[in-house]
Amino acid sequence: MSVQERKERERAAREHLIVATARELAEQQGWDAVTTRRLAERIEYSQPVLYSHFRGKREIIGAVALQGATEMAAALRAATAAADSPHTRVTTLARAYLDYAEHHPAVYDAMFQLDGGLAFAHQDTPEPLKDAFAALLETLAAVAGDGVHPGLFTETFWAALHGLATLTRAGRLPPAEAGQRVELLVSRLAIT
Repeated sequence: MSVQERKERERAAREHLIVATARELAEQQGWDAVTTRRLAERIEYSQPVLYSHFRGKREIIGAVALQGATEMAAALRAATAAADSPHTRVTTLARAYLDYAEHHPAVYDAMFQLDGGLAFAHQDTPEPLKDAFAALLETLAAVAGDGVHPGLFTETFWAALHGLATLTRAGRLPPAEAGQRVELLVSRLAIT
């Protein structure tokens, strides 16, 4: 292994450590607790080392968001892979989405609530974000209905899921009826 390859591997490992530590700290104490000073202390590197990887917290949030998008896409695909009907596939997709949002609140915030400097629905949208949307579209296109653009339907269904995730987490919707909300959403929007 060349010196250059070793340095690149070490740099990638440091970057991974920064993102993992930021994510862990955010999940434990919220994003307000994530500062470059605290991250530097936790990973035992100086703040200038952090700044050699990321220009600041915004880029770290963006890195966590991209990681989350990759995980969410995989979770959605895994959840829907064994479903045997369009209705079951859409219901499973909705539940998997809401489960991800519930179990990874800081990552979900990085993806959709905080400014990570990422462009959505643009030509320069990063691939992990496009893939997360594609994971939704793969299931939802089949139930959009005649004459309905699958992408527009997916955006609308996604917006409904995001609203349910956000309002439930904020305590505005009682979690006990989450399953009924999913069934209502699927039965009213998805043409199966």
